[in-house]
Amino acid sequence: MKKRYLSEQILKDLKNKMVFLGGPRQVGKTTLSLDLFSEKFYLNWDSSEDREKILKFELPAEKTWVFDEIHKYKKWRSYVKGLYDKNKKQQIVVTGSARLDFYRFGGDSLQGRYHFLRLHPFTIDELQSNSFSDFKTLFELGGFPEPFLKGDKTEATRWSKEYRSRILRDDISSIESIHDLGSAELVLMRLPELVGSPLSINGISEDIQISFKTIKKWLDIFERFYAIYRLSPFGSTKIKALKKDQKHYHYDWTLVKDLGCRFENMIGNHLLKRIHYLEDTQGREIELRYFRDNEQREVDFVVVEDKKPVLFIECKLNDTSVSPHLKYLKKKFPSVDSYQLTYNAKKDFVSQDGIRVCDAHNLMTEILSKI
Repeated sequence: MKKRYLSEQILKDLKNKMVFLGGPRQVGKTTLSLDLFSEKFYLNWDSSEDREKILKFELPAEKTWVFDEIHKYKKWRSYVKGLYDKNKKQQIVVTGSARLDFYRFGGDSLQGRYHFLRLHPFTIDELQSNSFSDFKTLFELGGFPEPFLKGDKTEATRWSKEYRSRILRDDISSIESIHDLGSAELVLMRLPELVGSPLSINGISEDIQISFKTIKKWLDIFERFYAIYRLSPFGSTKIKALKKDQKHYHYDWTLVKDLGCRFENMIGNHLLKRIHYLEDTQGREIELRYFRDNEQREVDFVVVEDKKPVLFIECKLNDTSVSPHLKYLKKKFPSVDSYQLTYNAKKDFVSQDGIRVCDAHNLMTEILSKI
């Protein structure tokens, strides 16, 4: 398998600062680190032998140190800051399955000492393919390296089920205080059924009989550990949009059983990956949102840069007529590139409204390059 898309950026950033590499568990952070460096540079906090070396400052006599999961150490910020300040010529990489930028808060600040990069699962553009076969494999097996590279649907299903439990019981519980892991896991299992619609915390609270405050806290934690991500609605003076209701999606889109919602989730991941890359490597003020107004008009994705829309995308599993909601939004913002993407479309045309209707696999790389 070729090098991951962040390989060159990591090496470039290390010339000036530390690199913090975040992303979901098993997305390939360790493999990427070992590919770029060597196992002798690598120290894993989850290994008792490596943990002892870290605490005793018995670090490799190498120009690069890679610390994996060290954020599980309560004093990791001060530890890493001290190493960096005393060893200016040393290259330091910190990897972890939690939002490392979030955990910088508290204690000594690491501000200005590191670049933060987020590694995402495979997408069709990273695979450098416009093959429907590769797109279908991603759709069915997900973009995480292990299930994708094995190419076995049954094994991918088993992996996905086990993965969700490990996030909660291995990663989250090692840092966060969750007293009722069973109920938290029940919420995490419920979420894939709710993809595609605004997320009602009140609704979940009533269904599972857990307080609103507790569920809100759990959702924040799930997002911090890359189990889910949430999108806020896009608003503008030109439209009367809802301002509060968020939608959510999963980094492992195979958890979503409804095929239409899974396709929407998968496209969302492609867009978010590109946006995070541009944020992390270029510092652009860009974000992924969705559109929904008081008239129940809704468009799946709106890419916003500097508070202005630059891309509209509506997702459909099968060929259908052009969404009237997408037409409405395009009319309000006629200069914004607009697409209606289909999982396996037989049609490819530009509507009278200036909306491109096409299959996703053949055009996704081109669309992402326009952002």
